[in-house]
Amino acid sequence: MTDNTPAVKGRQLSQWEPENPQFWQQKGHAIARRNLAISVPCLLLSFCVWMLFSAIAVNLPKVGFNFTTDELFLLTALPSVSGALMRVPYSFMVPLMGGRRWTAISTAIMIVPCLWLGFAVQNPHTSFEVFMAIALLCGFAGANFASSMGNISFFYPKSRQGAALGINGGIGNMGVSVMQLLAPLAISLSVYGAFNGRVVTLPDGAQLWLQNAAWIWIPFLIIATLAAWFGMNDLATAKASVRQQLPVLARGDMWLLGLLYLATFGSFIGFSAGFAMLTRTQFPQANILHYAFFGPFLGALARSLGGMISDRLGGNRVTCVNYLLMALFSGLVFLTLPGAGDGGSFAAFFTLFMLLFFSAGLGSGSTFQMVATIFRTRTLARAKARGASDEAAQHEAATDTSAALGFISAIGAIGGFFIPNAFGISLKLTGSPAGAMGVFLAFYLICAVITASVYNKKRA
Repeated sequence: MTDNTPAVKGRQLSQWEPENPQFWQQKGHAIARRNLAISVPCLLLSFCVWMLFSAIAVNLPKVGFNFTTDELFLLTALPSVSGALMRVPYSFMVPLMGGRRWTAISTAIMIVPCLWLGFAVQNPHTSFEVFMAIALLCGFAGANFASSMGNISFFYPKSRQGAALGINGGIGNMGVSVMQLLAPLAISLSVYGAFNGRVVTLPDGAQLWLQNAAWIWIPFLIIATLAAWFGMNDLATAKASVRQQLPVLARGDMWLLGLLYLATFGSFIGFSAGFAMLTRTQFPQANILHYAFFGPFLGALARSLGGMISDRLGGNRVTCVNYLLMALFSGLVFLTLPGAGDGGSFAAFFTLFMLLFFSAGLGSGSTFQMVATIFRTRTLARAKARGASDEAAQHEAATDTSAALGFISAIGAIGGFFIPNAFGISLKLTGSPAGAMGVFLAFYLICAVITASVYNKKRA
């Protein structure tokens, strides 16, 4: 290739060869970096909206809603149901519509549940069913992860995908901690002046504008939508039909890696959704909303680190060791819980969950690196064995990798529903979350065995 300038039609690039070193150095890297720079804040806002109910649910009783603890846990879990289900169609959208178009559209969609939720919390007569509907709509924001990660995977060569996906996913995941940090501040301030709406005065004299927890994100969503529309690119080389993306469902690797990702990202998002409510049931004296943001923050930082370390050491090795650490931390949590005549230790409980957040984030980065590496390598080998050209093989590998990232991210998101509900069921049946933690511990050990036996062999 003599001309390394990508052919541009509008915001669409008709030529994209990230595996070509000359193309990458001269033009590709700068374009990929710009698209990543816009993708990251869009994904961060998605996680803010996705996990809104982890901050809203704890405060609903304060503003006049009489929902049970089970119902509040359910509200924190429901966004993960729709988020997981919608990740499947969302994973198809980038090859069908283009990454720029879909990033802008999917970011704009999130304005709807934010507006609705802000009005709903101001009326104490709003039914539980209405909150369920809003929670499910918030889940659409979680589906953005599938399309965002798939889109970024098209822009980067195999050797840099672990770091790029780690940055996109890691800083994106940080949206949970950003929301849990800013939402308590926003609901305590008259952010919108005359347009604030209803204010609730608490028994201690403090004032609460709960609607601001949802409305605070709307201006940022508008800015991010415009940035994506005017600043990102669609790749003609990433075009693929749904039929071309479906074959990954027949791959055993897709389902095994989905299970491994459920243990890591599922734990991260599940703990993010349920940790504040869980802490309130075990240590009601602790004002957990002042600290809840720290766990997701650690997990998000660790995700970027996990991708970068995995590029050097191999995602399979990092992931295997990580599961053993998660099992250890889960086991130690038992020692911190309140028991008969024992009030437990909040400091130890909080510390161990911070370690769980960190290891879940690290494992999320390492498992996603495994997905990108395994699918690209094995698809290239299959395509070349059939006699496909280098260009056709690279296109098939990129398509399969993007589709696999989307499907596997959908499986992982189910953890956001399972974990809060497991806590709720365990508390209802036994009065303690110990039963749920025991299930998680066993699952982490099973995943360690799968990683070691299937992906840590030399042939793998």
